[in-house]
Amino acid sequence: MFMEHLSKTDPQMAQLVIQETERQRDKVRLIPSENYVSAAVLEASGSVLTNKYSEGYAGKRYYEGQQYVDEIERLAIQRAKELFGSESANVQPYSGSPANLAAYYAFCRPGDTIMGLALDHGGHLTHGWGVSITGDFFNAVRYQLHPETHLIDYDMVRQMARQHRPKVIMAGATAYPRLIDFAVFAEVAREVGAVLVVDMAHIAGLVAGGAHPSPVPHADVVTTTTHKSLRGPRGGMILMKKVHAKAINKAVFPGLQGGPHNHTTAGIAVALKEAATDEFKAYAHKIVENAKHLAACLNERGFALVSGGTDNHLVLVDVSKKGITGKPFAKAMDRAGLEANYNTVPFDPRPPMDPSGVRLGTPAVTSRGMGKPEMEKIATWMDRVAKSVDNEAELDKISGEVKEMCRTFPAPGISI
Repeated sequence: MFMEHLSKTDPQMAQLVIQETERQRDKVRLIPSENYVSAAVLEASGSVLTNKYSEGYAGKRYYEGQQYVDEIERLAIQRAKELFGSESANVQPYSGSPANLAAYYAFCRPGDTIMGLALDHGGHLTHGWGVSITGDFFNAVRYQLHPETHLIDYDMVRQMARQHRPKVIMAGATAYPRLIDFAVFAEVAREVGAVLVVDMAHIAGLVAGGAHPSPVPHADVVTTTTHKSLRGPRGGMILMKKVHAKAINKAVFPGLQGGPHNHTTAGIAVALKEAATDEFKAYAHKIVENAKHLAACLNERGFALVSGGTDNHLVLVDVSKKGITGKPFAKAMDRAGLEANYNTVPFDPRPPMDPSGVRLGTPAVTSRGMGKPEMEKIATWMDRVAKSVDNEAELDKISGEVKEMCRTFPAPGISI
């Protein structure tokens, strides 16, 4: 922690950063979109690169003094292409949402039809949900999961694509615990003349490590965040076929953004190098192994799992079967040292702010070196929480046990 100067300049802020660091150290973090970056990624992200403005692209900037920034961006692009087998890459998007918006902007105009997975069935806001700009500016139609299996209904996808002829079909999810058949989506997109965009934000690290099928051979464009399972800084990235590179690059800049965040680009480059190692491949497979074991342990303890289990990093649990709802359960878990988020489940009769489920993920706990024995402990603690939502003494007792376990699994990048 580089806190010497911050502690002198702004003690209040320094204290908040320290408290957040301690929280990340002492809790079991089960939010599937969160992780721990390495000390190397932290150093790159907190470097003097934050001082430099670099509007444009490498070799074609509007500011001078880009000798080293250009090389950093080129390095990040090359590493992204090599890691994912992509023809082209753009590493400038500020996050996953602008990356998705750039993909739409490259191929659509306001009012054009786009198609994506419904938010309340596991999709993302930017896949065409009404409260997002993607659902407001475009004519968004949304496919759903099968009501019995809670798997993507590929027959519905094909039927809706034929009916609505979307300009863009979006595949990918934010709360879907199973593998996605990208080949089927590609077949449907070709049939109706649509551009296939895959949002792999959640599974990018799994794809990089060979623990999930890659969308890159099938999709025209692949968007992703660079944190989550990829274990990089908070940023975005777009992979695409060469034929679409000009349109995508123009959509990112000058279409949606100004200068890229060079310190983030450097952090992305470091994370991509780390993700190309055998160690990371083992990590990606361990994420899935832990998620499957956690799901099995929860099932044994009477929790209802959406789709019955998981194939990836994510477990979606319908806690209403335990006689509680998602929001109070997530808050009780947090007090007990188990960090998750409440989440809707498919065909959820409850409102989004107090839905029936919670969403769990294993990227962060796997980064700490936890394995099957710890997944069993987590499932046991969750069962105890479900029986003690209003029992603060019991929740505090569990929190102490969680903290004790965390002491034996150092968090990457955290030195206090």
